[in-house]
Amino acid sequence: MKNNLKTKFLEGSRAVSLTVANIQPDVISAYPITPQTHIVEDLAKFKAQGKANYEYLRAESEFAAASIIVGASAAGSRVYSATSSQGLLLMMEVLYNASGLRLPLVITVANRAVGGPINIWNDHSDAMAMRDASWIMLFAENHQEAVDLHVIAYKLAEEFNLPAAINIDGFILTHSFENVIVPTKTDIKKYLPAYRPALGTYLNPKKPVTLGALFTPEHFWLEKKRIDEDLKNILQVFPKNYKDWKKILISKAPIKALVDNGLIEYCGPKNPETLLVAMGSMMGTIKECLKDDKKTGVLKIRVYRPFPADSVQKIVSNCKNIAVIEKAMSSGANGPLYSDLMSNLSSFKGIASNHIVGLGGRDINIKTIQNIIKSAKRAQIKFW
Repeated sequence: MKNNLKTKFLEGSRAVSLTVANIQPDVISAYPITPQTHIVEDLAKFKAQGKANYEYLRAESEFAAASIIVGASAAGSRVYSATSSQGLLLMMEVLYNASGLRLPLVITVANRAVGGPINIWNDHSDAMAMRDASWIMLFAENHQEAVDLHVIAYKLAEEFNLPAAINIDGFILTHSFENVIVPTKTDIKKYLPAYRPALGTYLNPKKPVTLGALFTPEHFWLEKKRIDEDLKNILQVFPKNYKDWKKILISKAPIKALVDNGLIEYCGPKNPETLLVAMGSMMGTIKECLKDDKKTGVLKIRVYRPFPADSVQKIVSNCKNIAVIEKAMSSGANGPLYSDLMSNLSSFKGIASNHIVGLGGRDINIKTIQNIIKSAKRAQIKFW
């Protein structure tokens, strides 16, 4: 399918804000925090200039912003917010409520280190704090992927009645400029219809329903199990949703992947000796480093929650060494991505190592990746 969309050279935040505006949410509420502020500033500007019809509510905190969109979603509206770092942590109580109430919220998380000590630069500490909140969690490598994942996130959230977070690395993606195709309202409508929740799933006097009821021990675990099952069921439909969207918005990837089912992407030889596993914007550096490497492959986790265990197992089955590279730590234990990966690889007989990189915005360069590859044959956890 052809489209007439033109590539534009845009700041990452601008690409996201234009995409969100074209998705046409009913209600947006947010509180500014670096480095996501450009996104909500743009959305406020679109509203003030008469270019958008959504309700834009300024909140006094991230907790309030999240509470506002919970209320709006409970009333049957398509909603949006964005946050970062401590702001995400301030939302945390509401995030758990949103998934428990089965509300299809969508937020952008401009990933930033969590203090203290105070730090405004990028890592994935904030995202890892919400990994057990029963949210769909997606990680973007670049501007185009950030745009694509926002549209797909709404589709999934509204189909499964579960909230979704799109993670984009703060500054590295939010404040940098790249060529990107921003889909029009018309293109988005081909994939994402107007939001019309069914009666009985939101607050409406025509069909009264209780949201947020007290669950006794006999029933609480059953509801948690149901949420878990529905979250995992997304693994079955995500590849088709991803493929359907790519048919509408045709964009060229800089490096052709050997495997890309939406959940994961693999680049490299068919049977790599060493496999690097990572998420987010550092994938660009890793791919550049591996351009002439015939023995090393890289596996990108695009969908972190639900964790794509089966897809991962198919890639790692033939490699000798796994090096998990991640921008977060779990004090007193292995990194969170490493723990997720290895808990699903009970049959793996090779050597696995965990590499914590980029904390607080520390540079991740080609030399860093080269050193990690050299040390991948030693089982260890190492900070770079």
